[in-house]
Amino acid sequence: MGTPLTIRLSVELERADNPPLYDDLIKFPKGPRRVNRLRTLAYAGLVLQQCGQTTSVMEAQWLTKPSAEPNTSRQDPVVALASMELFGPSRSE
Repeated sequence: MGTPLTIRLSVELERADNPPLYDDLIKFPKGPRRVNRLRTLAYAGLVLQQCGQTTSVMEAQWLTKPSAEPNTSRQDPVVALASMELFGPSRSE
């Protein structure tokens, strides 16, 4: 498969397009925090769309709080390994 590709996006959003999304994103200063919030919302929406279920209370609290330092992990290694196992490639049976 080679090196993973990076996707770069340039997004323009007017309040008239999607007022709830605009109101949420405008709370964050322009830059990494706003981008991370959009990334979090996109991931939560994808999970909801694919699974057809809402997140747990614990996950919802984590999803709504932006990290203090952008692009840093707040998880311990055990949780990181567990998530890699959960979301890694499927096993052949």
